[in-house]
Amino acid sequence: MKIAIISVSKKGQDLALKLKEKLDHDSTVIRTDLYHKNVKKYFPILFQEYDSIIAIMASGILIRSIAPLIESKATDPAILNIDDNGNFVISTLSGHLGGANKLTEKIAKLIDATPVITTSTDVNKKLGIDVIAKDLYLSIDNTSEILFFNKAILEGKEISFEVNPNKNFDYLYEYLNSVTLEIDVSIEFSSKVNTNEIHVKHDSHKIILKEREIVVGIGCRRGKECEKIYSAFKKSIDDLNIHESRVNMLTSAEIKKDEKGILELSKHLDKPVYFVELDKIKLFESKDIQKSEFVKSKFGIYGVCEPSALITAGFDSELIYKKTSYDGVTIAVAISKD
Repeated sequence: MKIAIISVSKKGQDLALKLKEKLDHDSTVIRTDLYHKNVKKYFPILFQEYDSIIAIMASGILIRSIAPLIESKATDPAILNIDDNGNFVISTLSGHLGGANKLTEKIAKLIDATPVITTSTDVNKKLGIDVIAKDLYLSIDNTSEILFFNKAILEGKEISFEVNPNKNFDYLYEYLNSVTLEIDVSIEFSSKVNTNEIHVKHDSHKIILKEREIVVGIGCRRGKECEKIYSAFKKSIDDLNIHESRVNMLTSAEIKKDEKGILELSKHLDKPVYFVELDKIKLFESKDIQKSEFVKSKFGIYGVCEPSALITAGFDSELIYKKTSYDGVTIAVAISKD
């Protein structure tokens, strides 16, 4: 998640600085940038560049600034509103698909504030279909149907999930069993459903949830044991609340293609591993990648796990877990656009 924090007062700016310091230590936050004043100038830029915008200002200023920019719940960034004193964190826009509700809870804990969430499914302790998609990193083929399905869930009606019996959907079953919000679901099996899809049905309506490719990039010291690499892998996906069965692929640089620990992990998890050519990594550019002069001096590239993950996840992919070190192992996680 790339976050912009924008403030208009000195008090708000001080709060923004304190919040950035805390978020910089969160591996699920790829970067946090600060902006101050000039809201009319900055907001159109922030809408295009960031996943989430935290506005520390009066709600009137925020609403007037973003009103002309709002397009769709499928594309608009998450917008949070915080007062100058940091008393309240309000989920203002894109609560589910954009992740504003979850981010509101996180930010409120960080600054000891009261979270304010008003979406109907949340306040009624129901599980929205768009929440499922966001939590499980799934795309939705027809976002206009979200309202119909969430209304049906609010009314306590049964929703049918249809999946392919030949695919491991443990991540879905565990999620539905562990979630505390209410939803009445039946599971059906059909070989006609693509293995990377979940068909959601009620009456004559249908939504297709499709897995976005989750790729775990791995870097490690020479000879690192599989157990140590697995431990780092597990800590990372646990931070993201991703079940092992939801991970699609492992990746690293070609200099690691004979690394026994990585190959054993691929076999243990029953996940393919792709080793990216060094020339591809050398040519790859992204402002979200952390550059290591040490790695550059040894291998001629600035990093292993982050560029490998982004390249393998495909064009326009994004990091959802920045490079994090675990006792000689580095992990980064990228996700495909669709």
